[in-house]
Amino acid sequence: MKKVLGAVLVLAFAVSCRGGKEQKEKGVTQTVRARVAKALRVERAERHAVFGTVEAERQAAVSSRVMATVVAVHVKAGDRVRKGQLLVEIDPETAKGQETQARGALAQAEAALALAERNYQRFLALYEQKAASELELDMARMQYEQAKGAVEQARGAVSAASSVAKESRVVAPFDGLVVAKLVEAGDLAAPGRPLVMLASAQGRRLVVAVPESLFARAGLRVGQTLPVVLDAQPDRELSGRVVELSPSADPTTHSFTVKVALSQPEVPAGATGRVLLPLPARQAVMVPQEAVLQVGGLTMVVLRDREGKARSQVVTLGVKEGEMVELLSGLSGDEEVLVGLAQVPVDGAVVEEV
Repeated sequence: MKKVLGAVLVLAFAVSCRGGKEQKEKGVTQTVRARVAKALRVERAERHAVFGTVEAERQAAVSSRVMATVVAVHVKAGDRVRKGQLLVEIDPETAKGQETQARGALAQAEAALALAERNYQRFLALYEQKAASELELDMARMQYEQAKGAVEQARGAVSAASSVAKESRVVAPFDGLVVAKLVEAGDLAAPGRPLVMLASAQGRRLVVAVPESLFARAGLRVGQTLPVVLDAQPDRELSGRVVELSPSADPTTHSFTVKVALSQPEVPAGATGRVLLPLPARQAVMVPQEAVLQVGGLTMVVLRDREGKARSQVVTLGVKEGEMVELLSGLSGDEEVLVGLAQVPVDGAVVEEV
């Protein structure tokens, strides 16, 4: 009985080994049909997008040095204005009072100067007649010089007060558009407080911050022409010209500010866009997009080795160009990849090209 049981076990073990061997041989000889393409090694011109905001060529926060009540505001947001056009009127009485006060101080200083000059001439004549001491003459000369200085100071005060008084009528410093009206009639105007925001009607620039790692590689220079794409017009590539380069990097962001003048003048200020920086050409590996498979979170391609068998390879994708895609890692170029597979075949399957 024991002999019979032993024979049965041996026979079962032999059958199982033969089945495993047949399955293994079947896996090795599996065939996969697919198109075959070469991984191309190309020299690829790279462009890096740097995002920024459009600003007007000229912009100003218009204010006044007069501290008084706003009487009238003659513009609103969106209005076009000409250089010298009246924007805001401020109560002029305070400024005029200060100017009058300065002129009164000037009149007093001039009267004091006239007296000091006559007194000096009097002591000079007495000194020549030996009727006044040298100290008395020096004191009269000092008073005369002090009076002259006081007159100059008073004249400066009159000039300053007159200049401030003129700012009771706030006018546009250049042709442009009213971006924002920041005060209403009845508000208090004060030195340094913006009353109206203006932007030039012509001339737009895209301001971008270029990381220092890209700044050196791009070799930017003033006058260089660069392609620009606005977010509102993603399918249209504009031409821009570098008009300003920051000479040093921002210590916080480690980036350089670059201003690019746009060829399209009607772009609204505040719009967003990107500058495409041309970088030196580099070697890249390109394969058909149909050769790329996604398996369990991994990106893979299937290669045909020298023996004509399928070998899977994990890769990292770069940018897409038409029907091709760049591989950043995984292949070095000139490998044969299988195209049009629905899934990754068994490793070692025989490749039959179609």
